[in-house]
Amino acid sequence: MSLSQSLLHFFWFSWGFPRVLQLIVMSLFARLFPVHLMMALQESLAKFKKQQEKCQTTLTTIAAKQAASKTTTTQKANSSNVPSSVNSRSLAPPVKFSNDTERLQHINSIRKAPVGAQMKRVIDLLFETRQALTPEQINEACYVDMNASKAVFDSLRNNLKVNYDGKCFSYKSKHDLKDKSQLLGLVRKFAEGIPIIDLKDAYPNVMDDLQTLKAAGQIWLLSNFDSQEDIAYPNDPKVPIKVDDDLKQLFRGIELPRDMLDIEKDLQKNGMKPATNTAKRRAAAQIQGISSKPKPKKKKHEISKRTKLTNAHLPELFQSLADKDKKKE
Repeated sequence: MSLSQSLLHFFWFSWGFPRVLQLIVMSLFARLFPVHLMMALQESLAKFKKQQEKCQTTLTTIAAKQAASKTTTTQKANSSNVPSSVNSRSLAPPVKFSNDTERLQHINSIRKAPVGAQMKRVIDLLFETRQALTPEQINEACYVDMNASKAVFDSLRNNLKVNYDGKCFSYKSKHDLKDKSQLLGLVRKFAEGIPIIDLKDAYPNVMDDLQTLKAAGQIWLLSNFDSQEDIAYPNDPKVPIKVDDDLKQLFRGIELPRDMLDIEKDLQKNGMKPATNTAKRRAAAQIQGISSKPKPKKKKHEISKRTKLTNAHLPELFQSLADKDKKKE
């Protein structure tokens, strides 16, 4: 046996001694033997430590596997005593509901609504935004999926209030106006007046512009007694007329006749044909009043024995018939 091997055996043997003794032995070896011999001893010691660590890890893994196998066997034994329904409930993952349930229900109710209701939502959206929107943008804004509903798509494409250019939908008003100047130009084209209802949807602030034009004296807003709707009339700026106060007082001071016959006579004196003929109307009324005869009263239909009774279960209705029979007797 060589010197290094004998020293190695001695060092391994001394590994079981206390740490202080090991340090003493190491210091003695460092003094007695050269450096290269000490390096060889340290390498062999490191290998020995690695072997010990490897053995320790294998032992711990074996012990862990044995413990795990014991626990699984006990769990199986316990689960065999529990009903299968309980096991399925305990092993089933918890059900997770979406936090967006209300919004999804709202979208579903919109898409299941009638075609007319979905069309109204889209038209209201186009009216408010006044923008050209694709079907995808409309779906994001008001949840009406026109790509999935052919009826809604075709109805909107053919609607009078909707303009479709092959890609986008936009609101189409009766009169294509953009601002107040175009509004004034349109009103001046209608000397007999234009209904306000035809101008309401021209652009968002059209009603404010109408009031502004009225305040500036450029148009008149008058009500129609027949339809109870406001009508816009142009105030022609080419014929500004100034009336003197004396003429106004003279006009207001003339007292008109209270009888329509006198008014018609005055009109005829001035060479004007009256639109009414009060004398003829009154004569016709008098003639009709004399010849008119009172309408004959209808004879009340009395119940007799020949009358077919369909409500015999109500005897109080036929009390008069019973009284007549008693009188005859």
